[in-house]
Amino acid sequence: MADRKGRRPPMVEVVRRPAPTTSSPSPTPTPTPTSTAGVSPTPVRPSGTAPRPTGRPPPRPGGPPHGRPPSRGPATPPTPQAILALAAREHVPARIAKGELEGKMRARVWRKLHAEEAKRFDEAYRLMGQHAGLDLAEAFGLLQSGLTLEQFRARQARTRAKATVKEARSAVSAEQVDGWLKEAAAEKAPLAFVLADRTLLDVLLSTHPVAFVLERSGRVEKLSVCALARRSTWDALLPRLQRDARLAQKPVAVAREPDRRPHSDPRPFLPAAGQRVRLVLRNGFSIEETLTSVGPYDLMLESEGGEVLVPLHALLSWEQVGDAAAPSP
Repeated sequence: MADRKGRRPPMVEVVRRPAPTTSSPSPTPTPTPTSTAGVSPTPVRPSGTAPRPTGRPPPRPGGPPHGRPPSRGPATPPTPQAILALAAREHVPARIAKGELEGKMRARVWRKLHAEEAKRFDEAYRLMGQHAGLDLAEAFGLLQSGLTLEQFRARQARTRAKATVKEARSAVSAEQVDGWLKEAAAEKAPLAFVLADRTLLDVLLSTHPVAFVLERSGRVEKLSVCALARRSTWDALLPRLQRDARLAQKPVAVAREPDRRPHSDPRPFLPAAGQRVRLVLRNGFSIEETLTSVGPYDLMLESEGGEVLVPLHALLSWEQVGDAAAPSP
């Protein structure tokens, strides 16, 4: 009896064989028990059973990858009117409104993801509702500038005027005026630089975009020059000139911005080429001579002793003299 109490229960050993590489299932191995006394064997799955699939299902033939349903966009592309209407209703950019109409991200989702930018669009559309005729780009410009609507409109007008002046200057050739200046510098001819309150008698060394470099006087800004001629030409012309005493004592200042000057566009002078004109300068001088050439920045007059250059920034008014005379605008 003592020997039976100390004896261990019988064990069953299960041997697993690897699955065959061929597709035909192999017979299920039968476990070989070492003993059959009182212990049931552990069930074994047949080796021919296919393993459980893992990962994504394979794509369907002719369908989208990874089994995702195809995106369903509109049957026809959205019109610009529909895009703008949705953008104005939801206060979102036009690209977001277009995406929603094409079946992409909805406008409300974009507003939640971009709350700060959505607030700026709310402010811009609020300004558009308050001021008729204000578009979205102008509304954002008004917000960023911090100006009133009147100030913002005035700044827009100045910007357009500057662009107009730039375009007008590029449409006129400067060949004749530049040629005269180069010839005078090469000859080192004595010139008369007529300023607002005095006249400089000097020699031109070089010409820069905004200044002249003279032999004795050094650098002279072009905006300070009212007229330019050879010394002999100016000496012969001066006794015949009329001058306004009030402007001689207090010349009119020149605005730095070309769009704020009385005359910056050279194109109105082109029809008057070859005719006599009367020019009133800001220092009071009135010159009546024949207009021979129009440059982007200067007018060239033909006098008895030679040519006279009058910058456009020095003009207060002008008019044609003769039968076809027409006052300046």
